Amino acid sequence: MKWFLRSILVASAWLATAFTLPAAASEYPDKPVRLVVPWPAGGLVDIAARTSGTSLQAAMGQPFVVENKPGAGGGIGADAVAKASPDGYTLLLTTSALNMNAAIKRTPAYSVANEFIPIAAVAYAPSVLVVRSSLGVSSVAELIALARSKPDKLSYASAGQGSPAHLYGELFKSLAGVEMLHVPYKGAPQAINDLIAGEVDVLFANAAVALPQIKGGRVRALAVTSAQRFPALPDMPTMAEAGLPKFNADQWLAILAPRGTPPAVVQRLRIEIDKMLVRDDVRAALSQSGMTAAAASTPAEFTSVLNREYEIWLSVVKSANIKPE
Repeated sequence: MKWFLRSILVASAWLATAFTLPAAASEYPDKPVRLVVPWPAGGLVDIAARTSGTSLQAAMGQPFVVENKPGAGGGIGADAVAKASPDGYTLLLTTSALNMNAAIKRTPAYSVANEFIPIAAVAYAPSVLVVRSSLGVSSVAELIALARSKPDKLSYASAGQGSPAHLYGELFKSLAGVEMLHVPYKGAPQAINDLIAGEVDVLFANAAVALPQIKGGRVRALAVTSAQRFPALPDMPTMAEAGLPKFNADQWLAILAPRGTPPAVVQRLRIEIDKMLVRDDVRAALSQSGMTAAAASTPAEFTSVLNREYEIWLSVVKSANIKPE
């Protein structure tokens, strides 16, 4: 009889666990979710975050509140999320800058194994090589010739140490054989404002920031960084077409969670993000801001992409001898 009672108790406990865990997962989220953007409001990442947050709020029934934490090339916001409680209520929407900062810190897989769980890529976006209108160049070849004639006299802006614009600039310097002065800012909007004002000469600007200024004639575009031409600028050559065949950099934007976030929460978020990315309104909103909606992928698949990319940027960092701030 005692054996029978113990068996009943064990079975009851197992059934309670079996039914409680899925129920708990299905209740996520039961309060607002913070979506941290480590860049200023108004930029590419902010637009992607607000588009994603609106869609996920409608699908999951809780507010996804975008919180901008700019600085250190995306590092301040990323560090804040890495240290947050891994419960699914603090997420990060960032860019390739995460891997670039990891390369600068010389910490392999910093963005994957040690700090974050990559949930899903949201979009991809090229950058555009733009120069101040008064610089007097109209092609990549002319910019290279000018830079070679004035070593360290031209300046290139970035959204901060370790940002995509920073490492794109270093990659350009290496491939073109030129020297330019790096001028870091706290975000892309400030960088392009100073480019328009003539305070700096060159910028690899993300499309969301660059397109209005290009169309308004306030800056001059020379090339796009992606492997294919950019639909919003169909007549603009790629960097490869402009004479630098090894320059191919398409920036990703993705949602990540702190390491230790429950697998059921990660799975729920990934499923909803996959649904979001096939919606026509979401795809259109991303496209209008110079982004292409990402294809569905698992966290493991995206982790593999990040690991390969890390090695590329580590090579650039070592070549340019970039040090952590």
